Amino acid sequence: MDARALWAELKPDAAGLVTAVVVDDETSAVLMVGHMNPEALAATLERGRVVFWSRSRNQLWEKGETSGNSLFLRSLRVDCDGDALLVLAHPIGPTCHTGATSCFFRTIQGDDPKDLPADDGPTGASDPVFDRVFGVIQERKAGRGATQADGKSYVKSLLDRGVPKISAKIREEAEELCQALASETPERVASEAADLVFHALVGLAARDIELRAVAEVFKQRFGISGIDEKASRKA
Repeated sequence: MDARALWAELKPDAAGLVTAVVVDDETSAVLMVGHMNPEALAATLERGRVVFWSRSRNQLWEKGETSGNSLFLRSLRVDCDGDALLVLAHPIGPTCHTGATSCFFRTIQGDDPKDLPADDGPTGASDPVFDRVFGVIQERKAGRGATQADGKSYVKSLLDRGVPKISAKIREEAEELCQALASETPERVASEAADLVFHALVGLAARDIELRAVAEVFKQRFGISGIDEKASRKA
């Protein structure tokens, strides 16, 4: 898609911007609203990640460039008037800076302030730390970014060696966690648990399984006896 040709079809406002409404490509939830100018649109199409024009900083900013909570572009749609874009994107982690999945987490039930519910903010959102870790893993899988001085990536090396190597690491980390549980300090237990979870996330990335798929399994199991759930697997 040619950015200049697309921009020529749009009708920007007096500031030279068009509104960009970002929607989750899987759930259709509205995640956030931003603004784009020609440079932001071109960068979005070139990088495959959503880039906006910051009106407050007067510069381009890529969603997730500091938090890791990126928005991966899936498709673009233009409204009938040409003054707004619908951006279908795949979010990595929560989109809102508060930690909520969407910026639109506040519900208004009436015009009278006394009728408004307490603003619970992002309390229903998943822990953004796990989303950020998984987002970094996916970035390394795509060959982007590395914190090692020589530009190497531990995650990429694991993924390149395939599921057998990742599985061996998961078994190794599980054994180390079991040893820590038996006799080591709480801090060591937490550290070994983090290592095990991390390598499990690398395994998910290797199989192209999203973290949200695991969360969905947990959601389905709420309210079900663990004994009954285990018995249903055998059946």
